Amino acid sequence: MAGTMKAMVLSQPAAIDTSPLVLSEVGVPEPATDEVLVEVSACGICRTDLHVIEGELQPKLSKVIPGHQIVGRVVRSGSAAHKFSLGSRVGIPWLHRTCGGCEFCTRGKENLCPNALYTGWTVNGGYAEYVVAPEQFVYPIPDSFSALSAAPLLCAGIIGFRALRLAELQSGDTLGIYGFGAAGHVCIQVARHSDMRVMVSTREEKHRKLAAELGAEWVGGAYDDPPVPLNAAIVFAPAGELVPAALKNLKRGGTLVLGGIYMSPIPSFSYDLLYWERKIRSIANNTRQDGYDFLRAAAEIPIHTQVHLFPLDQANQALQTLKRDGIRGAGVLVVRQDGEAK
Repeated sequence: MAGTMKAMVLSQPAAIDTSPLVLSEVGVPEPATDEVLVEVSACGICRTDLHVIEGELQPKLSKVIPGHQIVGRVVRSGSAAHKFSLGSRVGIPWLHRTCGGCEFCTRGKENLCPNALYTGWTVNGGYAEYVVAPEQFVYPIPDSFSALSAAPLLCAGIIGFRALRLAELQSGDTLGIYGFGAAGHVCIQVARHSDMRVMVSTREEKHRKLAAELGAEWVGGAYDDPPVPLNAAIVFAPAGELVPAALKNLKRGGTLVLGGIYMSPIPSFSYDLLYWERKIRSIANNTRQDGYDFLRAAAEIPIHTQVHLFPLDQANQALQTLKRDGIRGAGVLVVRQDGEAK
């Protein structure tokens, strides 16, 4: 499939306020033998995109198309790609490809693969009309979700789901969520479905209001202490100073999960905050199984994403709004103006 497509291209990292993404005409990518070519309907925006654009993640390509929460339809398959028929609706996530042979891949920990590639960072992503991906790393999208509602599930949703798994909670336990953006507003729905009590600390009033609407038992400011001790907490905000703030509210044996790929420096804190077998865990990407398990659960619950829509050519403005915490729920770029993106 020759020809050109529209894409938002980053030539070099820069502050998002300088609008570094440029709407460009670039060649439509060719799928490799094990890949599919997907016509993009929608692509969620994510703080990881900001970290790529502003250089907090080391640049891997001289020019890159960001975006890793992609929903679209398969329009072409490589010669060895037979999993999806033409027209199948699919989702493309952050994890683009792993080596399959390292000690991590062979032990069910492909999220730790040192040779992994990542959509919208080390390979081009979904701020474009077309994108390619290995068919074995592409998800079928449940019919119950529109393209716009499904897009945030492919990173915010999957990462929130993995964070809950690492928190090792049970029904009736109390979870604290620090930072309530796209991931938080999905994570709380999974937690409440499992009958967990949820306390939310976040700085923006509109986010606190959404948390209350979604079933938070208590909401407060980013550094406010919840009224009860927590069995576990998840920090979704990329703010290292929240780590000691969250630790001090954990019960003995509690777990603090750090849900971002980038975080500002964590200040020093007293060992007393870690004593009594409290622990800190980071999340590094996700496995494909996380994605399959989450998308199945999302359809069963069902998860309702709240989305703030932007056209593709306003990706800079969308990310500027995200950086200012101006998005209630999740931001999504509408790439294809048709019935699929509704």
